[in-house]
Amino acid sequence: MGKNIVILGTQWGDEGKGKIIDLLSPYAHYVVRFQGGHNAGHTLVVNGHKTILHLLPSGLLHEHVIGIIGNGVVLSPVDLMNEINMLKEQGVCVKDRIIISEAAPLLLSYHIAMDKAREKIIDKNINLVIGTTGRGIGPVYEDQVARRALHIGDLKNIKCFSTYLKKNIDYYNFLLSNYYHEETINYDNVIKNILEIRSDLLSMTKDVPEILNMACKNNHTVIFEGAQGTFLDIDHGTYPYVTSSNCTAGGVCSGSGIGPLSINYILGVTKCYTTRVGLGPFPTELFDEIDLHFFNVGKELGSSTGRRRRTGWLDIVALRRSIKINSLSGLCMTKLDILDGLKNIKICIAYKLSNGIEITNTPFCINDWNDLTPIYKTIPGWMESTAGIKSFNLLPLAAQNYILEIERLVGISIDMISTGADRTETIILKNPCI
Repeated sequence: MGKNIVILGTQWGDEGKGKIIDLLSPYAHYVVRFQGGHNAGHTLVVNGHKTILHLLPSGLLHEHVIGIIGNGVVLSPVDLMNEINMLKEQGVCVKDRIIISEAAPLLLSYHIAMDKAREKIIDKNINLVIGTTGRGIGPVYEDQVARRALHIGDLKNIKCFSTYLKKNIDYYNFLLSNYYHEETINYDNVIKNILEIRSDLLSMTKDVPEILNMACKNNHTVIFEGAQGTFLDIDHGTYPYVTSSNCTAGGVCSGSGIGPLSINYILGVTKCYTTRVGLGPFPTELFDEIDLHFFNVGKELGSSTGRRRRTGWLDIVALRRSIKINSLSGLCMTKLDILDGLKNIKICIAYKLSNGIEITNTPFCINDWNDLTPIYKTIPGWMESTAGIKSFNLLPLAAQNYILEIERLVGISIDMISTGADRTETIILKNPCI
């Protein structure tokens, strides 16, 4: 009996979703990206070899899996082809196993130019700098909402496509030149690059909602792969320090064309501590030797940007919010082994406002986030190694108690625990695909 499984991040991204998707993909027929773009970075480690995917679904390292890029994904065609070729050089041929929604918006060079131009503006009266990846994600989502986006399916009629492309480039060049004093985009170069890969793109383009609904009818298992994390969601995140898409479970339906009643299980992935890249609120952020421990031992550099991730203790208040927003069925805790050797471990269980009032919910307004001080519960750490352990009973007793305490605090089951980067270094208490 097939199942539709959603796997998404519960924090600010970088939770280790790629590994978990790769691990469960042997049970799946399809793995579907439903939002974001090549600002995502999913790291897969198989037998010590690291592969980082940005656009392609993480399950494609399994040769039976078909990868689908849904309409909610903003697609850089150049980066897509580069990624396909990168895997081919590693001996993994995926081009014939990729399906792209004809409604996926195209991310082109003028989107990237605009994104980078905005990030240079420091005067917040002109523009809010949030520390984006600079890859054009925001501008192309803006085009979609403003009804001027170009889509993969538009490439079928190249004459019409060329006309609208010229209009868009003229529009962006006006802004780049007059407001940001940046170099403009050359139309001839853009259309030339598109034409060179047009046939490849169209060969992968199909009706994704029809395929997914037929998969449900045929009892095939589908994994929906989230990018970024819950608190980077455009509607439910720490706005305005968010990404431009819906990273939460609601984005699955709008970004792929499958109905909500077709979803059987939603797995939330969370680190055993917390990280975020870029600017924005972070109540449990650390600036001490524990921060250095998480950074150095956890190798906390962004897989898309190479930027240093900010680190902090696990935030139960935020995690409980993610559970509610996403209707999570269960949790996967990652990077348990990074806590090895810590004498004491803290968990944020509430926030205190400046007026002394304690709250157990996350705020919405950005200024309210600045008024929070975390309230911690301290539990004993462990000196033994958990690295590579594959059975819960083999964990140090203190590590078991840590997991059980989190489970008690959040009120749902912890079904998986990652104890290392490799796909095999995982404790599976419940397989959501079975």
